[in-house]
Amino acid sequence: MAPKTREKPKPSTSSPSQPPPPIEDLFTSINRHIQRSEFEQAVKVADQVLSIAPGDEDALRCKVVALIKADSFDLALSTVQSSQRLAIDFSFFKAYCLYRQNKLDEALESLKGQERNSATMLLESQILYRLGKMGACMDIYQKLQKSKIDSLEINVVAGLVSAGRASEVQGTIEALRVKATSSFELAYNVACSFIERNMYTDAEQLLLSARRIGQETLMEENLADDEIENELAPIAVQLAYVGQLLGKTQDAIEAYTDISNRNLADESSLAVAVNNLIVLKGPKDISHSLRKLDRLIEKGDGAQTYQLAGGLDLKLSPKQREVIYINRVLLLLHANRMDQARELVTALPNMFVDSVMPVLLQAAVLVRENKAGRAEEILGQFAEKFPGKSKAVLLARAQVAAAAGHPQIAAESLAKIPDIQHMPAIVATLVSLKERAGDIDGANAVLDSAIQWWSNAMTEDNKLNVIMQEAASFKLKHGRQEEAALIFEELVKSHGSVEALVGLVTTSAHVNVDKAEAYEKQLRPLPGLKGVDVDSLEKTSGAKHVESGSHVRISEAHEEGKNKEKAKKKRKRKPRYPKGFDPANPGPPPDPERWLPKRERSSFRPKRKDKRAAQVRGSQGAVVREKHESGAAGTSANISNSKSIQTTASKGNSQNAVAEQSKPSSKSSRKKSRN
Repeated sequence: MAPKTREKPKPSTSSPSQPPPPIEDLFTSINRHIQRSEFEQAVKVADQVLSIAPGDEDALRCKVVALIKADSFDLALSTVQSSQRLAIDFSFFKAYCLYRQNKLDEALESLKGQERNSATMLLESQILYRLGKMGACMDIYQKLQKSKIDSLEINVVAGLVSAGRASEVQGTIEALRVKATSSFELAYNVACSFIERNMYTDAEQLLLSARRIGQETLMEENLADDEIENELAPIAVQLAYVGQLLGKTQDAIEAYTDISNRNLADESSLAVAVNNLIVLKGPKDISHSLRKLDRLIEKGDGAQTYQLAGGLDLKLSPKQREVIYINRVLLLLHANRMDQARELVTALPNMFVDSVMPVLLQAAVLVRENKAGRAEEILGQFAEKFPGKSKAVLLARAQVAAAAGHPQIAAESLAKIPDIQHMPAIVATLVSLKERAGDIDGANAVLDSAIQWWSNAMTEDNKLNVIMQEAASFKLKHGRQEEAALIFEELVKSHGSVEALVGLVTTSAHVNVDKAEAYEKQLRPLPGLKGVDVDSLEKTSGAKHVESGSHVRISEAHEEGKNKEKAKKKRKRKPRYPKGFDPANPGPPPDPERWLPKRERSSFRPKRKDKRAAQVRGSQGAVVREKHESGAAGTSANISNSKSIQTTASKGNSQNAVAEQSKPSSKSSRKKSRN
């Protein structure tokens, strides 16, 4: 078949220099594409305008906005940077692109010097929210409440919850004159505030309302069922979490499992569901849990060693990201994968600079590796470097030191937390630690300091009585009767405690008899003691305390009854002899070995092996020599002896002797063969 010939191109009918379309028409086309959400086409038309009029501010602005709408933040940033030579300020767009790329510090820096209008303030509040600076974020929201911004109340409530000010949510929505059920987003955020306030039942009811409102709203927007489920996935996850808090563990596990298996949720909701499911399962299925978390965490590029997959770093809050990494470290410790755990905890301090959890996890890994001393060292260094965040670290250091047998270090760590020194549990712990360390004076000083604090405290739940009672007992235990007596005396004067009065009398009897007698008169007399002669009781031995005469008579009668019972029990019965047995002539004594097994009795003789059954070697009818048979018989006896020794080796010396006596002699074991 002949090859086809290439056709010549037809000459163009258009003129070689076609004039460009008018700029007004191009801008009309840009507007039409943006209205239709055709952002890529809008970018192409904007490039046409820039080819005709380079540096046109409106065209550049349209191009940057279209790129941002198309989520092409890198191209938008390059366009902004290329226009820096022009006298056009694109700092706001640059800050927004950096914010979407999670370059939050650079975004905040780009907003400096901008006009403080509602747009820049709203963007700044979003950046501060993602940075976790909730105080500054809420200050901006307070200023923005005067502006008429749509759905501002949703962000305000979210900021209050994240800032730990959930108690202010109800007053805020009332001041804004909005209802919690005005939108499913606001209902969701208000329900989160209920969770923070431990109002789980109210939160569950509001979340159910939020799901119903969301379904109705999204169905009106003609969204598909899968899209609706995806939009409402955060509500489903939060409902499962509330059920978990209410004790509905199995229902929560089923809900989390269904969300993760169907995979119809957004990435952030799916990550939260997987994390909570792993927490509920605990260390039951560590390998499966680690595989699930490994899908969320991946190795990073450059300076960042680890990062979350699927852009979760941009969608989860810093606290949520930290919790995911914490759970992975704990799972690695349960799985005994120390190398991976050590590598991860080494990277965490650079990822969460303001958190104390990385250093606590480092200490946990060191303790697991039996390096408690090193764990105490790094915890102490962190506490000295960051005194404002040292409370949890010092408590962890005290626990590690106490478990490692270092009571002095544990006591020093607790002593560095001033706001808990007066608490009864901490006082008891400090006293116990100092006692273990042999520092009795230090333990005594802790008790004195606690008594002084509670003496000056103006609180309803005052623990002075408890502290003073324990202090007095401690001083008595360590031979400080005078100090104990002073504490008991103070308790008697301030509280009128009978126990303290008894303790005062008992303690003063050792140091000040006059005071003891004076306070003894305040004790109520015991009934029945007037008729008792104390002098005669002291002369008798074994005198017992009695309360009344009637009780004495009853107790005496009771004692007589007991004595009669004892007498009855002590009466010996006559032995019953077998029929025909004469106790006067009992005859020979019974065999003392009658209860032992036969093989363990001294009279036992093992059966000899029949040598006639031995196998005859050689041809039929051959005569076996006597010397050969003698050697074979000797070998058989040796094997029998070894077996006898093995069976009786644990029976004692007498039984070993019996076994030795039962050895057959070599002479008796030799028999003539029968021809």
